[in-house]
Amino acid sequence: MKKTALATAAFAALSTFASLAHAQSSVTLYGALDTSVAFFGNQHGANGSGNTVQMMAGNLSPNLWGLRGKEDLGNGLAAVFKIESGFNVDNGKSNQGGRLFGRTAMVGLDSKTGGTVTLGRQYDPLIDLIQPLTNDGAFGSAFATPGDMDNYDNSYRTSNSIKYTSPDFAGLQVSAMYAFGGQAGSTGAGQTWAVAAAYNHGPFGFGAGYFKANSNSGTAASFDGLSPNSDVDADSQAITGGFVNANSLQIIRAAGDYTYGPVTAGLAYSNVEYANYQSAAGANRNTKFNTGQLFVNYQVTPEALVGLGYDYTKGSGNGVNASYNQFSLGGDYFLSKRTDIYALAGYQKASGRTIDADTGALVNANASFADFGNDASTNKQAMAMVGVRHKF
Repeated sequence: MKKTALATAAFAALSTFASLAHAQSSVTLYGALDTSVAFFGNQHGANGSGNTVQMMAGNLSPNLWGLRGKEDLGNGLAAVFKIESGFNVDNGKSNQGGRLFGRTAMVGLDSKTGGTVTLGRQYDPLIDLIQPLTNDGAFGSAFATPGDMDNYDNSYRTSNSIKYTSPDFAGLQVSAMYAFGGQAGSTGAGQTWAVAAAYNHGPFGFGAGYFKANSNSGTAASFDGLSPNSDVDADSQAITGGFVNANSLQIIRAAGDYTYGPVTAGLAYSNVEYANYQSAAGANRNTKFNTGQLFVNYQVTPEALVGLGYDYTKGSGNGVNASYNQFSLGGDYFLSKRTDIYALAGYQKASGRTIDADTGALVNANASFADFGNDASTNKQAMAMVGVRHKF
């Protein structure tokens, strides 16, 4: 009887401990599937140019699946992790250069009073704190800066990085990140660093941040983008393709939004500088792009949202004087908490001169609407699409 009682007590204690351990740890599977039928005007192709109708994936949300977890370590401290894989739902291929967890792969510690430290491949502080103040969360790629040169639509993330994010201090939050270049004898080569801060109070939000990435070799971009850490590549060959062999990329961003009843309005500014790149005019050339943006969203019903946006981008330096005027329109209707249907449309007109991605010479600027990368063969492009999204 004593042995039976002891065994029963031990089993009960073990079960209780297991239940407590399970309650203190959590792992969540999540993801999103998003695709559409889209029209792009004047699209440049290998066998000619013209209007196209095609499948287009990842418009409001990127196609992804991931796991995130948290383990309570006691005294307000927890271990956290996140791994996230991107893919194209239209053909099943992996994105981010075929990486298994190309979108995110990080582990760290989270303190309720001290903030969070994470290590690995992750988004920079500008994405964490500035992007939520733009219209990217509602309408994604269609409202992005032309070519997504300022990473408005989080086209790239940073490997080999350490990031600190503070707790929320009455609406104020700050974050800083550093990524190691790992170059023997050259500490600065390949390094990336960024800082950002945001303040959200009631209906008002404002944030600003700074990002800089240095190339691996000091003279040209590597396969993985401008540095071995940041995937600074050309979302649009027509707009940014002539600059991604730069020695460094600098991004300054600021954004703010305000909500009044069913209406949310926002303003944003970015300054992007490609420094020391090669062109037909020679080496060590610099070009800057300044962008101003605004948007207005109206929550028609709890299920329906409509939005209107405008972007103006102007380039200068090394003979570049290209400008891009862009208008964006979006509508989203939720069939359920996880499934929605949407319609997006827009128009962009380019003017002036820019650097050609193939020759490095100055050429007339061609349009490439938002962040889709479907470059036009002329300085004008219209876009329209209807799609469906499901989150899990």
